[in-house]
Amino acid sequence: MARLALKLKQKKHMDAYVAAIKEGRKPVLPTRVYHRCGLCGRRHGYMRFFGICRICFRELATNGEIPGVTKSSW
Repeated sequence: MARLALKLKQKKHMDAYVAAIKEGRKPVLPTRVYHRCGLCGRRHGYMRFFGICRICFRELATNGEIPGVTKSSW
């Protein structure tokens, strides 16, 4: 429940930030905007290209659910 509340709070901040940029004005408190994992809500270890954290990325890549990503072995 706590992670869901944090995700919703962050979404509200991100929407306000994007709206300010679209209107051409300076965003209020831009340092409050940070990225969270779309699946689990984790803040650290976030990969922008995929929109998820490193832990969720590893699980999805291992299961083959991310196209084009394979586990390296040598």
